[in-house]
Amino acid sequence: MAVPAAVVVVPLGILFFISGLVVNLVQAVCFVLVRPLSKNTYRRINRVVAELLWLELIWLVDWWAGVKIQVFTDRETFHLMGKEHALVISNHRSDIDWLVGWVLAQRSGCLGSTLAVMKKSSKFLPVLGWSMWFSEYLFLERSWAKDESTLKSGLLRLKDYPLPFWLALFVEGTRFTQAKLLAAQEYANSTGLPVPRNTLIPRTKGFVSAVSHMRSFVPAIYDVTVSIPKSSSAPTILRLFRGQPSVIHVHLERHSMKELPETDDAVAQWCRDRFVAKDALLDKHIAEDTFSDRELQDTGRPIKSLLVVISWTCLVGVGAWQFLRRTSFLSSWKGIAFSLISLAIITVLMHILVKFSQSERSTPAKVAPSKPKIDGESSNRVEKKEK
Repeated sequence: MAVPAAVVVVPLGILFFISGLVVNLVQAVCFVLVRPLSKNTYRRINRVVAELLWLELIWLVDWWAGVKIQVFTDRETFHLMGKEHALVISNHRSDIDWLVGWVLAQRSGCLGSTLAVMKKSSKFLPVLGWSMWFSEYLFLERSWAKDESTLKSGLLRLKDYPLPFWLALFVEGTRFTQAKLLAAQEYANSTGLPVPRNTLIPRTKGFVSAVSHMRSFVPAIYDVTVSIPKSSSAPTILRLFRGQPSVIHVHLERHSMKELPETDDAVAQWCRDRFVAKDALLDKHIAEDTFSDRELQDTGRPIKSLLVVISWTCLVGVGAWQFLRRTSFLSSWKGIAFSLISLAIITVLMHILVKFSQSERSTPAKVAPSKPKIDGESSNRVEKKEK
């Protein structure tokens, strides 16, 4: 049953930020004391610690809102998920695509070693962004002149990663909205590119760089397509807080890194071709309301996130009770004022998190119409427009 978001946001915010600050503190201590001695040991510890925070959001999806994420893929790929390094590319359809990725990673047993390429401002998000920074997420400024070396160094750091990891890359560069689709269609028409109907035009520079630097130690690319069936409302962070369920269909296709061509231009074209195929796949999903070319896999609903939230609730609740019982914190106006200010700060931070997740708040892809070009010139123009 749906509930007002305000009733949930404050208590969940208190739990999330208190537990998150504990996690951040442990991550910081390990970063200072353990990482200089053994980077692999630090990574193994951080994987476990980060999960203790991220599982709270998994609980929000699985147990509070009851969102059903249905995965369509072949059995061989399903059994390989979480057992190998993978570069994950996906369309960016909903406000919580990143969270859908976390749910899939948790089902596959590699949530703590899931990484993503994100915009630089993300790392400044209190608790969540800080935990991502400690977990070696890659943060870019969306300026290729500045990002090229940052991306290269970040990718090469993963070469000795001791556990199977997923690196998520949203090659469209921004979340899908109708306004951005219209801009992408106008650009495609002006340059002679295939006109998209359900996706945006991929920006391939980051993808080419990722393939170039990771093909020696990452065996696979997971091509993910996310779609919402007609019977379901699009999921948002606010809907999650309100306990409103949704259904999300995820189509996953594995490509061996060895299948990809050698030259950068050919790799870029491979990526564009995949998005043309993805567009057609989404057309088919709209018509059939399912991904009929792949088998629906049973991902279940693991109890781990529920146990973690119960444990954090008990620890934070008992700690707060003991603190209040042994002090006169709330018996003075200073204590009451501090508590009210803290609640206000948490409410504001949760509001920022909600706004940050919304598609309308994401930076649109910059496309500029131009005169039609021949195919080779069109490809070059696309590369120049990318960041």
